[in-house]
Amino acid sequence: MFSTLIQFIKSRIFFINLLAAVTVMGGLFLGIYFWLGNFTHHGESITVPDLRGLKMEKLESFLSDKHLRYKIVDSLYQVNSSPGTIIEQDPAPDSKVKEDRTIYLTVNSSKPPKVKMPNLVDVSYRQAEAILESFGLKVGQLIYKPDLARNAVLDQLYKGSSIHPGKEIYKGSVIDLVLGDGMGNTEVPVPDLNGLTRGEALFVLKGSSLTIGTVHVDPGVRDSTTATVYKQSPEASENATINQGEAVDIYLH
Repeated sequence: MFSTLIQFIKSRIFFINLLAAVTVMGGLFLGIYFWLGNFTHHGESITVPDLRGLKMEKLESFLSDKHLRYKIVDSLYQVNSSPGTIIEQDPAPDSKVKEDRTIYLTVNSSKPPKVKMPNLVDVSYRQAEAILESFGLKVGQLIYKPDLARNAVLDQLYKGSSIHPGKEIYKGSVIDLVLGDGMGNTEVPVPDLNGLTRGEALFVLKGSSLTIGTVHVDPGVRDSTTATVYKQSPEASENATINQGEAVDIYLH
C-alpha cells in the first residue's frame, strides 16, 4: 500500500495534477486579490471637506458629488452658532478616507438646554458675573439702588421680573442685576467735627455710617495728625442731614 503511494507521487500524472491545482489556486488568489482591490478602491482616497459652519439643508447638495455619506450623532448648543449648523465632524477636515465613508456630525441645536438659575443675592458683582458665566448665562443691565453694600447684588431680574434661584431658564439667557450704590437712602444728622483731630473725625464719621472726603491741610501745619478741624463740608447744624455712605470734607489747621 505504501509503495503504491510512493509510486503514484513519483508518477507524471501526480505532477500534472499538482501543477494544475497550484495554477488554479494561484489564479483564484489573484482573482480575489484584484476583486477586493477594485471593490475597496485600493490605493484610492478622498479628502474630507470641512463641513463645520455649513447648514444642514445645504449638506445633501454639498456632498452629492463627493461620494461621502453622513450621519448626525449628537446635537449641542452654542450661543455663537446658528441653529442647524454643523459644529463638529469625524473624521476631521483634510483626512484621507475611502469612497462612501460616513462622516459623523454634531449639529448645533435649535433650542438651548435649560439651566437652573443660581442664587446671586448678597454676592459681589464680580462673583455674580463669574457664576453666571459658569452657568452659561449672560449679564444684562446693571441697575444701582441706594444701599451701603457697594456693588453687592440686591436682586436678580429675568425679563424685568425677579427670578428665584432654582427656576429653569434657557442657557444663554440675559440676567439683569440690581446692585447697591454704596450710598444708602437713610439720612443721618451731619456730625459736628470742629475741634477734632483727623483720627477723631474719622472715628465719628464711621459711627454715623459716613466716610471722610477730601482732607484740606492749611500751609504751615507740620503734623497733620495733631491738627484739628476748623471747617467741614457739609456744615453741621441743627437740621442738617446727609445720606449714609456719603463723604464729609474737612479742613485742618
